[in-house]
Amino acid sequence: MFARSKHPWMYLYLMSFAGLLCCLCASALWSQAPSPTAASPKAVAQSHDAAATAKPVNELTAGDLEAFLDGLMPAQLEREDIAGVVVAVVKGGKVVLEKGYGFADVAKRRPVSAEDTLFRPGSTSKLFTWTSVMQQVEKGKLELDRDVNDYLDFKIPPAFGKPITLRNIMTHTSGFEESGKELFVPDAAHIRPLGEYLRTHIPARIFPPGTTPAYSNYATAIAGYIVERVSGKPFEQYVADNIFKPLGMNRTTFVQPLPETLQPLMSSGYLRASQDAKPFEFVQGFPAGSVSTTAADMCRFMEAQLDDGRFGSVKILRPETAKLMHSRQFAADPRLNGMALGFYEESRNGRRIIGHGGDTVYFHSDLHLILDANVGFFVSYNSLGKLEVSARSILFDAFLDRYFPYTPPPAQAVATAKQDAQHVSGLYLSSRRFETSFLRVASFVGQAKVFSNTDGTISVDPLKGPNGEFKRFEEIAPLLYRERNGQDHLGFQRDAQGSMLLAIDYPFFVFPRAHTADNKYFNYAVLIPSVVVILLTLLLWPVAAGVRWHYGRKLEFTGGLKRLRLVSRLVAALFVIVLLGWVVVLSKASNPTAFGKGLDPLLIVIQLLGVIAALGTLAVILYAARSWTQSGLWLWTKLHAVALAAACMGMTWFLWHWNLMNFNLHY
Repeated sequence: MFARSKHPWMYLYLMSFAGLLCCLCASALWSQAPSPTAASPKAVAQSHDAAATAKPVNELTAGDLEAFLDGLMPAQLEREDIAGVVVAVVKGGKVVLEKGYGFADVAKRRPVSAEDTLFRPGSTSKLFTWTSVMQQVEKGKLELDRDVNDYLDFKIPPAFGKPITLRNIMTHTSGFEESGKELFVPDAAHIRPLGEYLRTHIPARIFPPGTTPAYSNYATAIAGYIVERVSGKPFEQYVADNIFKPLGMNRTTFVQPLPETLQPLMSSGYLRASQDAKPFEFVQGFPAGSVSTTAADMCRFMEAQLDDGRFGSVKILRPETAKLMHSRQFAADPRLNGMALGFYEESRNGRRIIGHGGDTVYFHSDLHLILDANVGFFVSYNSLGKLEVSARSILFDAFLDRYFPYTPPPAQAVATAKQDAQHVSGLYLSSRRFETSFLRVASFVGQAKVFSNTDGTISVDPLKGPNGEFKRFEEIAPLLYRERNGQDHLGFQRDAQGSMLLAIDYPFFVFPRAHTADNKYFNYAVLIPSVVVILLTLLLWPVAAGVRWHYGRKLEFTGGLKRLRLVSRLVAALFVIVLLGWVVVLSKASNPTAFGKGLDPLLIVIQLLGVIAALGTLAVILYAARSWTQSGLWLWTKLHAVALAAACMGMTWFLWHWNLMNFNLHY
């Protein structure tokens, strides 16, 4: 499942996974995690500013909220080509409003109902997994700082001299690389037992645990499996017995496929409302994001979290446990939002806000808890929509501005702003990345670009505002930036290796600057000329033969050189076949269920052809060298032979560097 982000970041990640649009990479962290009970420095500062600047204008009542949403939501659905959405808000232990807009089934014109329609909140499901972990911590069956291998019936291989703990997992600092294989499967028949899936899909560990935030669905699934093992119940049954049933969440389940009684209530999912409905999505690593639920049920969960684990007479957590779960645990940059235990900080408008969001391919959701106001906000869309600017971010920002108005303090001018803007400009990867498999190529396609503006501000591609223009960030403290006329923050620091590191307000990944070998412009400089030379070689090969035939000329090559020339053309053709093969593979990323065992034979064939082409490059180099010793050849023929050798070497480097011929099928 995909984490909630400020959705241009989400877009960048989807691009990464799709191979057409991408982002994610890494680096060690340089800051220490604050005390688990420490308040976020950013939240403290915002709360202080809020006391001086925030004066409520609109009271959060059912009538005012409904009028506000009725004016906003229909237009948003129409503009963004979204079929339906459900919104729910709770305050002070009561439901303020829960309401659906649009359609759960466009073809049948079935409207969305907050009470009855099931949505898929994606990674927001993780909050139930984290709550289950904390329940077992309360019982003394789990310890947050103990090696998770002590709870498993298989072993996560050692790395970096440190074990992974549940605290690492819940703060997304387990250090695993991204994992995509069989995260989604085509149908229920392909879902394997959770333990079997985890045992056979262990990702590589690319960061020391507890150092670098890198969001991990696999690690979350590990946490769910641990709950299953120590409780003695299947995970989905444990959550039903210990969270859903006590809270009266009678239309919420992790079960896939849905129980027969719930199937008629399920909303269809869409890429766009104007397109056909899509099938129900099956999540293999289901503790990470397979819940189906209603807005009414999510209100009960939000109320329990806001009341420190209590819902009416029912307690799902002790107050001290809930407070620990909500407290700040880790931050890559102490000046920005940090991770709690499973929740992450989303502080804004002078308020400390924690929450979690999630995305399947078709459903897109957010849950926010404004702790000091005792307010919870849940939204879920059943369509991807146009995704130019996040619909849910626009909605929540508008909600905050209406009911929690806030004016940020004026920025203090930084004398070195223009120099600093130049200093931080460049390309950045993300710590949430595929590192050891062919999907590493995603990091080449979707790098975030930080660039300076003439007024000393910086912008980041792909961060745009609702107007479609790049946001401008002004420096408000050394290497700390705030959106001009907004509240988004960026922070830059040096990592342990001295490289520049970009942190954002969403603390489950960071962005190290791309080194030369990973820099997409460097790679374009290698790849594009190589492809052009190879394609021209193949296109002009028959043309040259036709010209020679027309004029009755023969190739002036010795026998050995003539054979090398033929081999060089065949190697060029093989490189083209390999590239086309990878285009076919990466084009499947729009359907994540395609990334399963059925893809493995194609991957092996393409990578084998890549290795053959790379070895054949030796013959191309030999051909180029010998062509210079052959008398009677045109200078252009010799130069072309050198250019072709350089192109084949460039292609070989590109395939090797991005793991496109390493035969690793764990991705």
